[in-house]
Amino acid sequence: MTAPARHAPPATCPTCGSALDIAALHCDACDTQVSGHFRHCEFCGLTDAQRDLLRVFLAARGNAKELERHLGVSYPTARARLDDLLAALGINASVPPRYSDRRALLAAVAEGEVEVDAALDQLRK
Repeated sequence: MTAPARHAPPATCPTCGSALDIAALHCDACDTQVSGHFRHCEFCGLTDAQRDLLRVFLAARGNAKELERHLGVSYPTARARLDDLLAALGINASVPPRYSDRRALLAAVAEGEVEVDAALDQLRK
């Protein structure tokens, strides 16, 4: 027997636009169904492409340069995709981290984690 098609669950009510609660879970193997009120998974609302990007990013241990190589895209494109992923998760990444140690800042520049102009701004402060 073929498994039923899997679709991403809707995040909002099609009638009023409010957030939907997860109220039932189903096991395809034994046809058990559990109903109740369950916590939302913050990653379940991501698109397939965003979840794949997250997997690659985690496998690369957060190294954006390695992500760039794996995806076969430029560094700015990889960063833009990461920014989109962070926005989808509701994480504000617009504030760059402060580096109190000049060496850590320079290492971040060398790894491509910090743009040169942003590093210069931090060094001037």
